[in-house]
Amino acid sequence: MALNLDGTKPIYLQISEWLENEILNGNFESDQKIYSQYQLADLFNINPATAAKGLNLLADEQILYKKRGLGMFVTHDAKAIIVNKRKNQTLKRLVQEIVQEAERLNVSKQELIEMIKTANMEEERQ
Repeated sequence: MALNLDGTKPIYLQISEWLENEILNGNFESDQKIYSQYQLADLFNINPATAAKGLNLLADEQILYKKRGLGMFVTHDAKAIIVNKRKNQTLKRLVQEIVQEAERLNVSKQELIEMIKTANMEEERQ
């Protein structure tokens, strides 16, 4: 994964989202040691302090925990925390945007539901 260094989203947030995706994809399991700030800095060619900020954000959200002198590790509840966070923040915001756009385009709720069902069926076929 490449970070978007020229984008509007802060790099530390991109780091934390990348790590969340790695956890969701099963690349890091509960109690497994995660990359250090220096490994992340080397991996993405960024400042170690920026990488540390991304790691600390995940620690603040109890997705990671620190073992003094050993590094950061994935919590037992990490996947559930990430899923709940994304459902309650990202998905909710996207749904609100879709509903607002549908209203602007005079798309009925039933029509919108049918579009979601169709998209779901197409996804299942893949």
